[in-house]
Amino acid sequence: LLLLPVVGVHGSYGIYVGYELTADGSVLLGGTGDEVSSHWLEIVPRRQHAPGATVRVGVDDRAIFPGRFMDVPQVPRTAKYITMNYSDFEGFPPPLTNGGLNEHGVAARDIWSPSRAELAAMTPEPQQGPNYSDLSRIAMERARSAREAVEIVGGLIDEYGFSTYGGNSHLFADAREGWVLVNFAGGQGLWIAERLGPDEVRMSYPGYVLEIPLDFQSHPDFMGSPNFVSFAVEQGWYDPSSGEPFVVDAVYGNGEGRSATVQAFEAALAETGRVRGVTVRDMMNAVRDPRVSSDTNGYGQVAHLRGGLADPALGMLWVAPTGAVTAPFVPYWIGGTRVLPEFGKHRYLTRDQASGFVTPDFAVQEASEFAGRLFKRLMYYTCDAPDRFLGEVTDALTAFENESLEERERIERTAMVLIEAGERALAAAVLDDFSEARARAALAVGRDLL
Repeated sequence: LLLLPVVGVHGSYGIYVGYELTADGSVLLGGTGDEVSSHWLEIVPRRQHAPGATVRVGVDDRAIFPGRFMDVPQVPRTAKYITMNYSDFEGFPPPLTNGGLNEHGVAARDIWSPSRAELAAMTPEPQQGPNYSDLSRIAMERARSAREAVEIVGGLIDEYGFSTYGGNSHLFADAREGWVLVNFAGGQGLWIAERLGPDEVRMSYPGYVLEIPLDFQSHPDFMGSPNFVSFAVEQGWYDPSSGEPFVVDAVYGNGEGRSATVQAFEAALAETGRVRGVTVRDMMNAVRDPRVSSDTNGYGQVAHLRGGLADPALGMLWVAPTGAVTAPFVPYWIGGTRVLPEFGKHRYLTRDQASGFVTPDFAVQEASEFAGRLFKRLMYYTCDAPDRFLGEVTDALTAFENESLEERERIERTAMVLIEAGERALAAAVLDDFSEARARAALAVGRDLL
C-alpha cells in the first residue's frame, strides 16, 4: 500500500517558517509538487533578451478548462535560478515548474487551491493568460524580493488574465518575509495575497487566505485585484452590511478552511520554533513526513534563506529527486553551474517520449542512470512493507543528509575565500564538485537500500 496523505487528496504543499522561529535566524521554505510526469533538476543561467522579445503563455485546448496561447513581453535580463522542471499536467505545455530559488534569494512554491464551483464554472472558453507555471517561472526570472514576486504575478494577472485548472496559489519567501498569493478560477482576474511575518508558520495544503480587511488595498500586509471584494458583493456571496468578516476561503474557495493535517503541522513547527528554533533538519523531516510525502510527489525541496550572506552565490536549495519520504536531499547553491546527468532529464514518464526513438544528441544523457526512477523503486519496495522498511530507509537518508549539513559551512568558507580573491569560477567549481559528490553518494545510498 502506498503512503498517502491523511487528508485523502493528492496535492502539492508548501511550508513557511519565519526567521524568529528558526535556530539560525533564516527563513525556511519547504514543500513539493504533485504531478504525474518526469521531473528533472535544472540550473537556469542569467539570460539577455533582445528588444521586443516575448514569452508565450497559457494553455491549449486539451486543458480541463480549454484555452489559447498568447505572447507577453519579456524583460531585457532574466535572473539565474534553480528549479525542478516536469513535462506534463492537464494540457499545460512543457517544461513546467513550481518555482525554486533565484539568485536574488527569492524562493517559490506553487500549490493547488480550489475555487468554489460557481466561480470555476464562469471560466471562459477559450480562456487565456499566464498559467501557474508561467507565473512561477516569470517570478523566478524577475523578482528581487517576495513582495516583488507578488507584485509581478498580480500585475500579470491584472493585465493579461489567468489560465486556470480550477484555482491555484503561490508561496513566495525571502530572508525577511513570506507571501501567500491565491489566484482564482472564473476568468474574473481575482487574486489576493497575504504577508507572512517573521514569527509565523504557514502550511499551504492547499494554499489558503482566511480573513482580510475590506480595505485590504491600503493595508501593508495584503495585496489583491481591485475587484476582489466588489465582485463577491455583486454575486451575492458577501454582504458588507452584515458586519461579518470577509473570509476568503469561505467566499471564493471551497470553504473547508485549514485541515487537521495543516493545523497539526503548523502547531508542531511553531512549538519547535518557540522551544529551540526550527532547523533545516527539521524542515527536511517535515517535507519527508509520510502524511504528505508519497508516490504522487515529484520531488522535495527546502530553501534555506539566510539574510546577510557574504555573497549571493551561497543561496542554497536542498532538492530530493522524487518524494522525499524515500529520497535524499542533495545541496545545491546558486553559485553552482552543473547538475549530475543522473539528476537531469530522462525519457522516463516524459511527455510524448514513447512516440519516437532516442535522438543522437540525447543518447549519452539517456545512457545515465535516472535518479528519479531509482528512488521510485525504493519507494515502491518501502511502501510494500512500510512497517519493516520505512524506519530503516528514513534513518539512512537522515544520516546521509546530516553529513552534507555538517560539511556545508566548510564548503562555503572555501568558496568565499576564492570569491574574495576574484576567482569566482573556481568558487563555482568548489560548489559544483561538492553537490555532484553528494549526488553520486545519494545514488549509492539508494542502490544499497534497494
